[in-house]
Amino acid sequence: MNVRMIVGIALLIGGAAALYFGFQEASSFASDVSEMVTGSPTDRAMQLQVGGGVAAVIGLLLVLTGRGKAS
Repeated sequence: MNVRMIVGIALLIGGAAALYFGFQEASSFASDVSEMVTGSPTDRAMQLQVGGGVAAVIGLLLVLTGRGKAS
């Protein structure tokens, strides 16, 4: 297992966790109130969802491209 694969797995797990917490934050009471007033969920929920998605995609790409190479 090379460094690229380890970093990819870490990003994939971290991204999935951030996505999970982002969706939890989006369905929270504070986000519901913010959405009622402003029409959009809280910034924190959006940041967690977008950041988690980006990290998960990068992690997946690193895992898939780092598979066949030995270090």
